[in-house]
Amino acid sequence: MSHSTRSHQLPQQHAPETESLPPDEPGDGLPEEPGDEPADGPAEGPGDGPGDGLSEHAPDDPQAVPPDGPQPEPADAPHTEAPPGGWRDRHPAAARAAAWTTTALAGALVLVTLLLPNSADRLTAAEFVRIPVEGVAGAALLLLLPPTARRVAAVLAGVALGVLAALDLLDIGFNEVLGRGFNVVFDWVLLGDGASFLQDSIGRAGTIGVEIAAALLVLALLVLPALALVRLSNLMARHATRAAGTTLVLGTAWVLSAALGLQIAGAPLASRSTSDLVQARMDGVSATLKDERAFAKEAASDPYHHTPGNRLLTGLRGKDVIFTFIESYGRSAVQDPLMAPGVDATLAKGTARLRAAGYSARSGWLTSATYGGSSWLGHSTFLSGLWIDNQQRYRTVTAGDHLTLTSAFRRTGAWRTVGIMPGVTKGWPEAKFYGLDHVYDSRELGYKGPKFSWSTMPDQYSLAAFERLEHGKPHAKPLMSEIILTSSHNPWAPLPKTLPWNKVGDGSVYDSIEKSGKNPVDVWQQTDKVRTEYGKSIQYSLNSLVSYVEKYGNKNTVLVFLGDHQPVAKVSGDHASRDVPVAIVAHDPDVLKRISDWHWTPGLNPGHQAPVWRMDSFRNRFLTAFGSHPGPAPKTSR
Repeated sequence: MSHSTRSHQLPQQHAPETESLPPDEPGDGLPEEPGDEPADGPAEGPGDGPGDGLSEHAPDDPQAVPPDGPQPEPADAPHTEAPPGGWRDRHPAAARAAAWTTTALAGALVLVTLLLPNSADRLTAAEFVRIPVEGVAGAALLLLLPPTARRVAAVLAGVALGVLAALDLLDIGFNEVLGRGFNVVFDWVLLGDGASFLQDSIGRAGTIGVEIAAALLVLALLVLPALALVRLSNLMARHATRAAGTTLVLGTAWVLSAALGLQIAGAPLASRSTSDLVQARMDGVSATLKDERAFAKEAASDPYHHTPGNRLLTGLRGKDVIFTFIESYGRSAVQDPLMAPGVDATLAKGTARLRAAGYSARSGWLTSATYGGSSWLGHSTFLSGLWIDNQQRYRTVTAGDHLTLTSAFRRTGAWRTVGIMPGVTKGWPEAKFYGLDHVYDSRELGYKGPKFSWSTMPDQYSLAAFERLEHGKPHAKPLMSEIILTSSHNPWAPLPKTLPWNKVGDGSVYDSIEKSGKNPVDVWQQTDKVRTEYGKSIQYSLNSLVSYVEKYGNKNTVLVFLGDHQPVAKVSGDHASRDVPVAIVAHDPDVLKRISDWHWTPGLNPGHQAPVWRMDSFRNRFLTAFGSHPGPAPKTSR
């Protein structure tokens, strides 16, 4: 038989017809895209194609397939089966469903990262049904690029989208807590402070869990958008005609929507939010760098810089002056319908108790440079007379020699200056800037009791330690003291209780009080509970301070106390002001006469119509009221 005849009698071998990735486009590790599934026939395996068991010898080779077809195997030959194909071949319907689902999720992820707002109040469904111009432009670019460049561009764009999404989430968190967005230049250090706060609030184990979850979220934001864009770009390349048409339609729709001003739930249908946010961040970085240079010049210019001590604070000589900051004591505490009744009653009783002890008080409002946290920004603004609303300004001013209220007292040489800082748990080099002769931090106050969440010790103990270590001792000079009260610090659970002063001791008496207190996690589950406990914490701090003046004050005592900032938005509300109460208490009537032109409200509770000043204006007003005169010392005649 001729070669052609024998060949015609060979059984026909048909390879499955499949559509596969082009040789230069490896897959992305995800299920195949829709329209790329293999046919439903058997997958290739051993026995198909060259080397599959068919003879490759010449036609006349006696070992060739006989003309009448394959012969049956001998009865004693071992039986073998071709291994089954992949899971797509065995379950084609499931493979197609998985491919469609994965592609849809990839598209949704890219859309969400493009349209994600940076404020919680804009997290609505309508925000995510808009047309992002960046997506349209990106799709057009990917269609034009060659395969390798397309894959690189898709990965880089995906990582960039993930970074922007992470920054948007940081903005949301910072706005909720601090009332401002995240500053990419100098706010990274605050993440460490946040971790420390979490550890104090929910314990080490809970904090580690949160940190792991945050790390996984960041990793997912960096990886998943990149994989999603690679998948979508491969699909677009396979269906270039349809992809180009869809891109053209979406681009036309964006232009028309922008021209007509079409909106969805108040948001423009034609979105360019990603590019706007990128531009805003670039502008923010530029503004931050410019602000740093401008602020350095401002901090170096101080009318009191060269004022000699004998021309400072002449109206307070001989007085024991106490500056006290009450953590998170804001306008909301005295005017919010839920919290104000208890706090206002405490202020009214405190005014009456002080009056009975021979003291008078005046109060007003200051607008803090910070909100919800970063207390040191409020402290430094109040004491320096400079608006310090970010970390870089704080570093700049504390690295210099700008005059503060506390350092002014030290410059006179007429006071001993001390600080009671229960919130400081390690070295605090800023003490030199503030002009404090000695700082008692949490390690030097002798406390042997438990922490109350973030607060290292109750306010009453801090004041008792101040009396024991400084105020109650004989001194050659009067005292100027800066005291930070921390019991009203977030998370406001558990809370200490007011005790008789002779029962405070070394603080071990608070063990049972802390154990019987409320759990922060339970309190924070409901907004009303958080606000209620916050109000109680302010009442405790105010009671401790008033009680201290009653018991240990004297005719030379002058107390200035204020809040450093409003509490977080969960307590104060989404659009709360940054105002905090401030009051001056004195036994000597001449002290309050010096501030009569301030028109502050009599008593500890500032009225609704009391003056509102920026916090940085207080230093100069205070120095002026109590006899300070700016400028160099007058020249003496010979």
